[in-house]
Amino acid sequence: MNVHFTEEAAEFVRSRFFADSSAGALKLAYDTDGCGCAVNGVAALWVVDSPEEDDRLARSNVFTVFFDPRQELFFEDRLTVDRKPGQQTLVLKSSQQTYNPAMKTTDLRSKAGV
Repeated sequence: MNVHFTEEAAEFVRSRFFADSSAGALKLAYDTDGCGCAVNGVAALWVVDSPEEDDRLARSNVFTVFFDPRQELFFEDRLTVDRKPGQQTLVLKSSQQTYNPAMKTTDLRSKAGV
């Protein structure tokens, strides 16, 4: 999987989640929480301390990005994370479709010692 961040999206993520520290990584997730069942979900970006045991590393032009290989089937191999000017959310898309026009980015780091 290849996750490309536009300059606008990278600056948004960097300033909002990594301004004080570079600790942590991103995880592209197919979030099913509250969606009813495992095949109903939305693409989400999580800021995590570290990957889970089975997570795989995606190729990325800016950040360290992990994903759950069991969720890989919900995404195409080449993805773009973009940002609409003036919005506090990101857009996940490919050359074929928009996965989430208002992708939520959630900080799940433990923030131990903060």
